[in-house]
Amino acid sequence: MAPSSSPSSSPAKKLAAVNGFITKRTEAPRLPSLPSSRSPSPPPKKYRSMAEIMAVAKYAVVPREDYSDVRCHSCGSGERDDEILLCDKCDRGYHMTCLRPVVVRIPIGQWLCPSCSVQKPVKNFSQKKIIDFFGIRKCSASGKDAPQPDTKRRRRRPASLVLQKKRRRLVPYTPTDDHGRRLAQMRSLATALTALGMEFCDDLIYHSDMAPRSANQGIFEKGGMQVLCKEDIETVEYCREMARHGECPPLMVVHDPHEGYTVHADGPIKDMTFIAEYVGDVDYIKNREHDDCDSLMTLLSATDPSKSLVICPDKRGNIGRFISGINNHTVDGRKRENLKCVRYSVNGEARVLLVATRDIAAGERLYYDYNGSEHEYPTQHFV
Repeated sequence: MAPSSSPSSSPAKKLAAVNGFITKRTEAPRLPSLPSSRSPSPPPKKYRSMAEIMAVAKYAVVPREDYSDVRCHSCGSGERDDEILLCDKCDRGYHMTCLRPVVVRIPIGQWLCPSCSVQKPVKNFSQKKIIDFFGIRKCSASGKDAPQPDTKRRRRRPASLVLQKKRRRLVPYTPTDDHGRRLAQMRSLATALTALGMEFCDDLIYHSDMAPRSANQGIFEKGGMQVLCKEDIETVEYCREMARHGECPPLMVVHDPHEGYTVHADGPIKDMTFIAEYVGDVDYIKNREHDDCDSLMTLLSATDPSKSLVICPDKRGNIGRFISGINNHTVDGRKRENLKCVRYSVNGEARVLLVATRDIAAGERLYYDYNGSEHEYPTQHFV
């Protein structure tokens, strides 16, 4: 008689008492142990290099315990510490007046010094890219499609007893005859706009979330706005049409290591020559009270301050964005001025025109009185 198998004789099954009842419990099968020589090795860990980590890492501002030893990296002085800006990347300090262009307001949000914010300029702008960038229209002959300004001889009116001051009329600019030189002029402007991440536009832009076009009316100007006469309007439209066909004013955008982008005359410019219109996005000045853009231009000073308008060329603009402002607090600064910035009512709308105030020689840098009608603007730090 075969001996009866006991519960303990089967290693895979055990008996357990639960609430007075005997139940069976089955153990999980165990895998046979492998020799140590055959044990699978863990996959090797891949570590990224420090350069790869820093390329995607976000900038973090580490607070310092003491900023009393911060000095301006440009002039080396630690005085006027309330005017020193600290770079959020390298932590170097710069006086607002030592920067070029000068920073007149404390920037909002992150600020990078000139060394950390250097952008690679566009090195190659072919003729086709220039045509596409500026939206130049093709024409059969240069200047034939553009409307000519009205040069008809008008009948002289009978002389009156009241002597009237002779008005100075605007003169259209004379494009450079050399086609290759005109391409170089447009290439310099395209390079500067691209380096600042801007789009080219040659007109005022209105957005639904900013100021509507209906808000820009010359009759809203406090104290009235001078109206541009018909002959001058024809001159402005003639220049705009020339620009659409690639006949730009003889100007070259040059990068200065201390002042940033500047504009130089690439040929002689006569007195009262129309240079450009100051353009960009139109917005209410109340929406831009804390804007740190250094090129906001007054468009309309309304009787109601909440309806005053400014031009914001931070995203869209033309060559007017790069023309330098002068220090109108000194006599030497005034001598540099060769342009004037005038606000006109053109067909009922406020517009800002840049006009030559004297003959300008080739190679001369262009300067105008930035927002000169507003004496509170701090132009004393300008060149």
